[in-house]
Amino acid sequence: MSSAHTSPSGFYVHYRTIDLVTIATLGVAFGVIFWGWNKAYEPLSDLAVFGYPPSSALLAGVWLTAGVVGGLVVRKPGAAFATELIAAAVSTVVIGGSQWGFSTLASGFWQGIGAELVFLLFFYRRFGLVVAALAGAVAAGFEAVYEWSSYYPDWDWPYKLAHLGFFVTSGVVIAGLGGFALVRALARTGVLDAFGAGREQAVEV
Repeated sequence: MSSAHTSPSGFYVHYRTIDLVTIATLGVAFGVIFWGWNKAYEPLSDLAVFGYPPSSALLAGVWLTAGVVGGLVVRKPGAAFATELIAAAVSTVVIGGSQWGFSTLASGFWQGIGAELVFLLFFYRRFGLVVAALAGAVAAGFEAVYEWSSYYPDWDWPYKLAHLGFFVTSGVVIAGLGGFALVRALARTGVLDAFGAGREQAVEV
């Protein structure tokens, strides 16, 4: 069973059952991770090192990783967005939910859109370290701007720009570089043999 739609290149992209199952599986797995990180965020952000409020965005890269990893693994239009949104939804409804409530879904939407746009920019043909880092950075940028209006409407521009800088740094390092490293590690185990990332690893070996 598969589904299909037109890609940016004008040809039909077929989604295999394994593609859809993988998007859902990654989304659920990252949703549980997000839920755990939600619980850890507040005590961590209260540490002295984050006494400058915008610097707490350095912790945010974890929440951007699902979209980057989904895009790097499935490599088809919509995969990054869907994986991030599913993860946000799961983190919202799992036991205890998220302290941010259903606004978490809005965050998942913007983060997923940000990552997806980068893969679209490269026509879903490049999935290297630079693309992963850019996906993390743009996802961070979209989320930062969303948070300015939703959580920090009283911040002045120096605070907003510092927040953006910290957010993008975290997106590049944790979601981008970390997500790329995670996909490579998974590929080495053989679980991604049905995907391009797994086949590339096999060629390298």
